[in-house]
Amino acid sequence: MSESKHATGSTAVTGEDEVVDLCRDLIRIDTSNYGDHSGPGERKAAEYIAEKLAEVGVESEIFESHPGRASLVARIEGEDRSRPGLLIHGHTDVVPANAADWTHDPFSGEIADGCVWGRGAVDMKDMDAMTLAVIRERMRSGRKPPRDIVLAFLADEEAGGTWGARHLVDTRPDLFEGVTEAIGEVGGFSFTVNDDLRLYLVETAEKGMHWMRLTVDGTAGHGSMTNTDNAITELCEAVARLGRHQWPVRVTPTVRSFLDELSDALGVELDADDMDETLAKLGGIAKMIGATLRNSAAPTMLDAGYKVNVIPGQASAHVDGRFLPGYEDEFHAEVDRILGPRVTRDASRSHRDKALETTFDGKLVEAMQLALRAEDPIARAIPYMLSGGTDAKHFADLGIRCFGFAPLQLPPELDFAGMFHGVDERVPVDGLKFGVRVLDRFLDAS
Repeated sequence: MSESKHATGSTAVTGEDEVVDLCRDLIRIDTSNYGDHSGPGERKAAEYIAEKLAEVGVESEIFESHPGRASLVARIEGEDRSRPGLLIHGHTDVVPANAADWTHDPFSGEIADGCVWGRGAVDMKDMDAMTLAVIRERMRSGRKPPRDIVLAFLADEEAGGTWGARHLVDTRPDLFEGVTEAIGEVGGFSFTVNDDLRLYLVETAEKGMHWMRLTVDGTAGHGSMTNTDNAITELCEAVARLGRHQWPVRVTPTVRSFLDELSDALGVELDADDMDETLAKLGGIAKMIGATLRNSAAPTMLDAGYKVNVIPGQASAHVDGRFLPGYEDEFHAEVDRILGPRVTRDASRSHRDKALETTFDGKLVEAMQLALRAEDPIARAIPYMLSGGTDAKHFADLGIRCFGFAPLQLPPELDFAGMFHGVDERVPVDGLKFGVRVLDRFLDAS
């Protein structure tokens, strides 16, 4: 992004100048989401963003779905209002963090080793800050985007978006009228192949999600008595079967496109029928890609009993289930087969979101590629599937075509996948500034 000038000729503050401070400020607002009705930090974050937008003349509105669970939406008029609009969305909530586990306090926004450290540094207050920085610089310099831009800074993404994106889509779809495309997390980050090639993975698909509560009813009794109808025993055996199950590889259109693009970029054949060998060639992104090849069901919580000498009459478990686009029915049928007839899946106490998939083409994709190459001559954008889920699932219900594009140029040694919900989450300062430049160019080209 070139420096803008005031009429007096003095140098104006650019997006690159302030993106780091914006990111640090947002990290310092504790927006931990514990999966319940709490979330007062989200209101504080929304008010901070509203203030930063108001400083440059952008009006916004804050929506509370529950006290403290606040999201913010703003619309910026484009040069050609007859064109469909673009949504840029990011969430302000973060998963909790235990400060004792971290090198630097997770809510300090400290700068060390060339990075901004803290919970949300990559998930996703970095993109929130980059978006704010770009919009503020453009508004100060009077540069309208080519078309309308809708900004959405959302609550509750880390718990499925019920109090954030889902609430807005259900109650205020008019806020997104005329919007046909969107960008958000998780995509646009770099993977360095060699000195002549850096790949940028753009998300075009997401696995579906089903957080399941499993229950088994048994016969309650005294712990000293033999009991062949122990709910805990039955549940643990079923959960162990599910957790150890080897799901078959399913190559979706997005994964096929990813392999084709990667094969061409690397000049080597990547065999979709031998994914173990293929993953071995992917280095640091193998973990992220490997999770998009299969359905999965990971047991995460167990609950049973209230006293050591009492056999409870019921035991329960929670499972994080993820299914590939086009394979939801297969996933549920297989889960039920593995669990057996004694285990009940409680639909009333589970969270479920669909899988998404779009193609890697069109003017918006071309704008991403052009913006990346303008800032990184060895850049090549390729599609990939995210193993997790984002607020894109909710906006897709409005007919919006969604992509994950939060551009970051990363050092090859950084374990980017490990930053998400991990200890010592951090984002490179240079990466933030790179993202500001790319996003600014992207808006002009989109």
